[in-house]
Amino acid sequence: MQEILFPIVNYWDTCYMFSLPYLLGPVGDVFTWFGKNADRWKKHLVHGFDMGFDNKNVYMENYVEHGRKRCSQKHRSFIFCLCSENVPSVPSNPELLSCKVIYSLAPAMGHNKDAHPECNSRVPAITTALATMRLTPEFRNSEILELRKFRPATADDIASVHERAYVSGLENAMAAALEQGLILIEGSGPTYATSTTFQESLLAAGAGLSIVDAVVMSQSKPEDPPVGFALVRPPGHHAVPTGPMGFCIFGNVAIAARYAQRAHGLKRVFIIDFDVHHGNGTNDAFYDDPDIFFLSTHQDGSYPGTGKITQTGCGDGEGSTLNLPLPGGSGDTTMRTVFNEVIGPCAQRFKPDIILVSAGYDAHVLDPLASLQFTTGTYYMLASSIKQLAKDLCRGRCVFFLEGGYNLSSLSHSVADSFRAFLGEPSRASEFDNPAFLYEEPLKRVKEAIQKVKTIHSL
Repeated sequence: MQEILFPIVNYWDTCYMFSLPYLLGPVGDVFTWFGKNADRWKKHLVHGFDMGFDNKNVYMENYVEHGRKRCSQKHRSFIFCLCSENVPSVPSNPELLSCKVIYSLAPAMGHNKDAHPECNSRVPAITTALATMRLTPEFRNSEILELRKFRPATADDIASVHERAYVSGLENAMAAALEQGLILIEGSGPTYATSTTFQESLLAAGAGLSIVDAVVMSQSKPEDPPVGFALVRPPGHHAVPTGPMGFCIFGNVAIAARYAQRAHGLKRVFIIDFDVHHGNGTNDAFYDDPDIFFLSTHQDGSYPGTGKITQTGCGDGEGSTLNLPLPGGSGDTTMRTVFNEVIGPCAQRFKPDIILVSAGYDAHVLDPLASLQFTTGTYYMLASSIKQLAKDLCRGRCVFFLEGGYNLSSLSHSVADSFRAFLGEPSRASEFDNPAFLYEEPLKRVKEAIQKVKTIHSL
């Protein structure tokens, strides 16, 4: 048996990259390696424009300085020791009963391509923002809980969604990635891999499974159950059963859905995907399954061109897939209407045992990869509404999974405001959102799309 020691630079110092994952020898022969790689330290440019700040191309220097200060404290770095046995993946019952948010981190620091939007700055930017805004266990005591020990997903976990030939093929491709430094996966869109991609993708999926475990264990707290959030990468909702696609390696949400059914007997799974791009991988994985309802809102005509409103499932799964393409320019008013008239009624009719969320933050008006007009306040509304929906329908069992979001500033502020929604605290979106960036939504076309999907699905 091998143990995997994953040393990660202190997340608050977002601009420093230390070691990559290393495979170590027999049990007990565990040590920590910190590379002396100061030459690799760099500042990461915020993608796109900052909303509410004067400089439009802003380095996250305030985060870097905050990280330096934190490094002088006792919490110098995190170490995730992941082994195949005798490692607790969930906290104790007293901890679960007192918390409101449970999250896990899998930043995939080794899975990185310079100047690529899906880069290893994304999760550290989020965790730095959470610390700056005092939304971490250090400041919130028992209200917020981080799972620091969890197992990577197994090959069997992955094979519940993906073909085994793909899983083994990707593992075998790591040798070529080690030799070449980075490879582009043919036929997968702009998806790359490094020598650590396979193991870090297992870790991302495993982080989600452990959050599912923790949320299920906390169901004895019906009055205010905690919401889970897997802050992981690579993202997953484009990965199809036969391979990777669109920045995604393994379908983290889809794997968690099958795990919830298998490990916890949660037969009926409701998946909400509000990423700006259609979650074609999740769509395909459950297209004929009546027990998993997949609902996606996405920008009409955006990558990968799937998710037509008429695609509703097949065979026994007919009617258990709902795709709602939204016209470019759709924003906060649109999503509030969509939640009230489509998402809520669908979930109420389906009666889920757990709600899983593909939380993509790339529909934000500042995101460079699409042209919807969500704001930080939109994401607060979605987080708050979905939390209440889960509380009403399935004893609060709800887990969010990070998908897209490529402007580091809007991404981190929106995730932070989602945490505030989970905590039941007021939104601080007005401190970040700038109305000057917004324009009139195409509400007539939105109304037509909503009416059409309601007719198709008899809502």
